[in-house]
Amino acid sequence: MQKEGKVVPLAAAIDRGGRTPLPCLPVLLLQVRDKAALQLRQGLQALFDNADDTLFEMADKAVDRCDQNLYFEAMRDLRLKRKSIERGFLDTFYDAYARIGQVDLLAQLAEPGNLRSKVQLERAAAIEGMVARVLSRDGIALQQLGLRLQALLDRPVHEQRNPLGPAALCGYFLEAGRNLGVGLRVKLVLLKLFERYVLRDVDVIYAEANQLLAVAGVLPELQPAPRRRAEDRRMRAGRGPASQGQEVGADAAGQAFFASLQTLLAPARGQFAPRLQAVAAAQSISTADLVRLLSHLQHYVPATGEPDDFELGQQLEQLLLRVSVRSGTRRRIAVADEDMINLVGLLFACIQGDDNLPANLRALIARLHIPLLKVALLDKGLFSRASHPARRLLNEIAGAAIGWECGGEGLRDSLHLRVERIVQRLINDFAEDTGLFAELLDEFLAFNQEERRRNELLEQRTRDAEEGRARALQARQQVQRVLNQRLRGRVLPLVVVQMLVQAWSQVLLLAWLKQGEASQAWRDSLQTVDTLLATITLGHEPQTLLQQVPGLLKALRDGLASVALNSAATREFFLQLEQLHLRACAGAELAVGHGQPLAEVLVDEDIVLAIAEEPSCAPLHIADGQAAALRQVQRLRIGTWVEVLDEDEPLRCKLVAHIDSSDRLVFANRTGMKVREWSGAGLAQALHRGDVRVLDDGLLFERALEAVLDGLRQPQVR
Repeated sequence: MQKEGKVVPLAAAIDRGGRTPLPCLPVLLLQVRDKAALQLRQGLQALFDNADDTLFEMADKAVDRCDQNLYFEAMRDLRLKRKSIERGFLDTFYDAYARIGQVDLLAQLAEPGNLRSKVQLERAAAIEGMVARVLSRDGIALQQLGLRLQALLDRPVHEQRNPLGPAALCGYFLEAGRNLGVGLRVKLVLLKLFERYVLRDVDVIYAEANQLLAVAGVLPELQPAPRRRAEDRRMRAGRGPASQGQEVGADAAGQAFFASLQTLLAPARGQFAPRLQAVAAAQSISTADLVRLLSHLQHYVPATGEPDDFELGQQLEQLLLRVSVRSGTRRRIAVADEDMINLVGLLFACIQGDDNLPANLRALIARLHIPLLKVALLDKGLFSRASHPARRLLNEIAGAAIGWECGGEGLRDSLHLRVERIVQRLINDFAEDTGLFAELLDEFLAFNQEERRRNELLEQRTRDAEEGRARALQARQQVQRVLNQRLRGRVLPLVVVQMLVQAWSQVLLLAWLKQGEASQAWRDSLQTVDTLLATITLGHEPQTLLQQVPGLLKALRDGLASVALNSAATREFFLQLEQLHLRACAGAELAVGHGQPLAEVLVDEDIVLAIAEEPSCAPLHIADGQAAALRQVQRLRIGTWVEVLDEDEPLRCKLVAHIDSSDRLVFANRTGMKVREWSGAGLAQALHRGDVRVLDDGLLFERALEAVLDGLRQPQVR
């Protein structure tokens, strides 16, 4: 007898046709089922691949710590149960398919009206909305599939009995995730993800199933349902030049913005390719032809690090002269196109001079001059829409790479390689389809989200470690203060002073750290110190001493046990403490141990605990003229980038923690590792000297465009 393992690979389950044997179904229906199962599996994989990002963003935005924990727990559960949910979904799908046309799948999802809780009602409302959207979009294709299944099986297969209906698919997902153990909010988020990554493409399942059945002769006379959404997807995925032609000039705001700048750009006319532009009688080349010429030149842009003798104006001038010779007609660049070339040239000049960007990043972005120029020629919305994919891609790359160090080592990490691939892909593949920028933007955002999550986790660890260090330092300083208040200037037995400084300071430290200065544990630990010092004072009343000693000894034993003091040292201390108490009662000095007199010591200096740490950024005196720098430090927000210039190689780091209790500002590099710390005054002094400068991490395109506009308006002001 063959035994199956409990864990079944998902692909194998699809190939084998699930757990339920289907001897009564035609082979044609099995083919429909297997195609649908493959599509559903791909949708589920996309759902789980993106669930982490969605839940992480929600946790990041959550105000309440409880909500954050809820989303983080959901992320953990999804990772652990992902395979079982996928397998359970397909098992339920196969089981429903085995009973196709026999069971009302919608009725199985419903709960008795009087038993439905508020949670179930909200979930049902969400599912009803999802189902309604699918039916309004793909209802015709689903009806045709139902009719074909009915003809093949010779029994009614309405929407309620169709295992590929949207409500049935939602039911499989809910059933598979029933043991996930998450709250309503997370369930609703998962349902939205299910709609986005599974139900969104269900029209493909319906279309393929209908086509398969129609080719096999099942109701071939039915007219195919319109595939509007599939066409839309194809258009978005690969816009051709024709569709781009419809978009050129479609953005009225972009056209108006560019028109308003042409007067400012007029003085620069004739400077780009001057031998061509000087011939007024020459015929203007069309924008489409100019874009094609730029596409040709684009492939000759030198790679980063290669000798750069590529000058766009010179190269384009030579190319147009060659075209003029071949055509027999002198050609020049149209005025509007020349203005756009000059505007984009000024934009890239500002980017190349922006020292907020690492030098190696500026070199990479310089290679995008021609691709961005082509985008600007094709779609002037680049300048009016902040959401334009090319503009956003440039901003996202600059924002992610601001923390690159300028040195020559360690640069080719995953982010650096990803940006290089994006630049090379645009150089190689971008012709006239600006949809490539949208595709690369989506890929980079997904990559950067994962990169940022890792870095944020490391930053949080650095922040927690620094806050813990600051709290420990504060506790140690407080323990030193209370011990000095009680011991400084007094002559005390050496054994008592040693015990208090070396062992009982640890008891006080733990009480302060765990329960705080206002806690009963802290007060009890201090009271034990006071009682101990009182009971060893000479001339103590025996009766009073007898009342205090039992409680004191218990408190001392419990406290020393909590810090795991060596048992031999504890025993020796209590033997000597017994002699001290006898001496206090007798009012005379007694011998201790082998006839040795009890050693005493004058505590004439402040006690400094061996574990105490001084901050590496001790407060400095604020000199005259540094007030502005200090105000700048006070305005720094978490996440601000600075560049440290006091070493051989500049170092870029980000503010990740501001410890108010010890006035420390902690900075980490791009990977979240701590690299610098200053006090507020120390950083102000470094800023004033020029050893540190604050970087502008605002949007690169907006920053450069604003600088260009200011530069163009300057001559008019003068």
